[in-house]
Amino acid sequence: MRITSRPFGLAAAIGRIAIGIIYLWAGLEKLSVGDGKGGPFSAVGFLKFGTNGTLGWPFVSGTPADGTVFNPTHDFWVNLAGSGMMPLINLLVVVGEVGIGLALILGLATRFASAMGTLMMIFFFFAAWDYAFGIVNQHLTYAVVTFGLGVIGAGNYYGLDGMIARNFPSAVRKLLLSGNPEEPTPVAA
Repeated sequence: MRITSRPFGLAAAIGRIAIGIIYLWAGLEKLSVGDGKGGPFSAVGFLKFGTNGTLGWPFVSGTPADGTVFNPTHDFWVNLAGSGMMPLINLLVVVGEVGIGLALILGLATRFASAMGTLMMIFFFFAAWDYAFGIVNQHLTYAVVTFGLGVIGAGNYYGLDGMIARNFPSAVRKLLLSGNPEEPTPVAA
């Protein structure tokens, strides 16, 4: 996709940078705060105790009993928390958030960063299973917006992708960067 309007290109860049800051902030917070008790970040507590999920009206009214599990994927996350994969998962969450954030802020490898950010938010969406206020929560919102940044090639607008694209083969530009900044996207009639 090619945005030809300067204000729309600026809006794409501002959106890319804002979402990048959100990812970067989340990763840096995990690095600096860790588990809140002086140890490194660990997703074990969330996976074991934060994946029960919630449902709201019209599915649930009143006060559900403590410990009620609404999330059909709950057992998967609890089993994952007890597996030997947690050191890798903890690393991937922190490095992923920092890397995605930096890539989006810089507009570098925007499509790859957007794809990874979308995937991460979809995992978070299903793990949290938070429908107390309807189906749309912050994870789904971030997934949709991050996906959109990749689709429009937001790194072409005031980002490094637009500056370095000519140095890479077309396949790399299309899949990892932000596409070819001079190439209009064909639209089906």
